[in-house]
Amino acid sequence: MRDTYVVAMALLVTAALVGGVAGPAAGAQPTIETPPTASAADGPAVAQADGADTCESPVELTDATGTTITLDERPERVTTINPSAAQTMWELGAEDRVVGVTQYAFYLDGAEARQNVSAGFGASVERVVATDPDLVLAPNASAGDVAPLREQGLTVYHFESATSIDDIAEKTETIGRLVGACERAAATNEEMYDAVAEAENRTADLDRPAALYPLGDGYVAAGNTFIDEIMRVGGTENVAAAEGDGYPQLSNEVILQTDPELLIVTDPEAPILDEEPYASTTAGREGNYVVLNVNYLNQPAPRSVIESAETLSVAVEELQTTDAGATESEGDSQSQAPGFGVVAALIAALAAALVARRQ
Repeated sequence: MRDTYVVAMALLVTAALVGGVAGPAAGAQPTIETPPTASAADGPAVAQADGADTCESPVELTDATGTTITLDERPERVTTINPSAAQTMWELGAEDRVVGVTQYAFYLDGAEARQNVSAGFGASVERVVATDPDLVLAPNASAGDVAPLREQGLTVYHFESATSIDDIAEKTETIGRLVGACERAAATNEEMYDAVAEAENRTADLDRPAALYPLGDGYVAAGNTFIDEIMRVGGTENVAAAEGDGYPQLSNEVILQTDPELLIVTDPEAPILDEEPYASTTAGREGNYVVLNVNYLNQPAPRSVIESAETLSVAVEELQTTDAGATESEGDSQSQAPGFGVVAALIAALAAALVARRQ
């Protein structure tokens, strides 16, 4: 077994590929927007819906295409064509009104009982129409599906790319208004911002390790992305952010130059650490990686922020604590293996905390 530093969420990690990312990237949403200027811990840039009045029908909102969506009544049948929207509906306690989801939302409790509206790539227009929805929620990765669905007479709300915590808060509030769950949306955003503040406080006095999230074949999560925001909140320095925005493909030489100290992976076995050029980075040589749940890491939604920020910040804290302990004991054991060792107690404690959070 690899001698390594591992912090793993005790959750099923799947190898799902969610549409919308160039190359083999798993589930991220690459549309570029202007980077946020406010700290995530400062709260959302939009007014929170904190009363029932804001959810009264009719609801009239303009979406990312400039189309004004009007709902005369609360929608009772909602189809989501991207898993981040499905996750948000579950967070808002409105999952009983979801009638259609894509296959990448099946990790949600009870989602498999809904109609699978996935196609080979994106959503199937025929399957979505068959769900007879009052409302279709289409985040940015589903942009190509919006016009065909509207041509079928469906009411579709299309979201802009969420590249920051504030974007996610705004999207959560919008979904809350659309489906009549404003108070639950405000509470969800409050929980999310509390988790962000806790993660930032946990690592505030620590060094920020240089980190990289490789997606395969040289593709990485760079600047102006939701994942870059999670890496910042979690206490790391995303070395790919200096190489551009979105999800660029970097050469082996550039990856070696960035020399990450820590790799973020979604496979508990972390085979990428044995592959070049990653094996020749500091992270590869020392076996430093953090396992994050692929669904949470790659879907810009509230629970993704809560879980990923907590897991990553705990990992950064433990990495430096363990590193300091190993340095102090170097003189006592010259045969100590490289790396930081598998932190089994931390894994168990974190798994218990995550399970408790879901109850």
